[in-house]
Amino acid sequence: MDGELFPRERTEVAPGAVHLPDWLGPRRQRELLDACRAWARPPAGLRTVRTPGGGTMTARQVCLGLHWYPYGYASTAVDGDGAPVKPMPAWLAELGRRAVTDAYGTPPPAVDAYDIALVNFYAGDSRMGMHRDAEKRSPAPVVSLSLGDSCLFRFGNTASRGRPYRDVELRSGDLFVFGGASRLAYHGVPRVLPGTAPPGLGLTGRLNVTLRVGGLGRP
Repeated sequence: MDGELFPRERTEVAPGAVHLPDWLGPRRQRELLDACRAWARPPAGLRTVRTPGGGTMTARQVCLGLHWYPYGYASTAVDGDGAPVKPMPAWLAELGRRAVTDAYGTPPPAVDAYDIALVNFYAGDSRMGMHRDAEKRSPAPVVSLSLGDSCLFRFGNTASRGRPYRDVELRSGDLFVFGGASRLAYHGVPRVLPGTAPPGLGLTGRLNVTLRVGGLGRP
């Protein structure tokens, strides 16, 4: 935020897990928000995710490239309207590649093309339990972009959902990348901080855009 006594700086939260504050400027945030609103419209739009146990996730989701559902991928919105999933835009895949380059200082291998995006919308009372992004075999880093309200992001270990973990405040425009030794670390969002979105963005709630490498055509 403007006027902070100590500007936020790049932080390695764990080996291979890097937080870059304010990575997206105001213009790029608005552009990404406009794109998210278009993706959220039917067909294969924003839906409530139901868990195998009969519950529902409090964050709603839309997917690009491949459709994620607990716990797999499909080419259609199998737990929604059944429509073909929207394609992964080339510009968003390139944004993921640039994110990894900026986080680590070196670009990812050419084979690691980001081809899956999960866009989660969090209302003020939404949360996400501790989980691992383990459905895909690719070791490529996961890229996470935040828009709107800040949240408390909990980044844990690879062995369990419990401690040790570290809590990080993610604000609008922040980038979080995790790969290497932290690729399969448990992580979650225990709390959203309502009313903290940039006033000029025009978003109430939080959007998280997660980019993954999966390999289209190999669900």
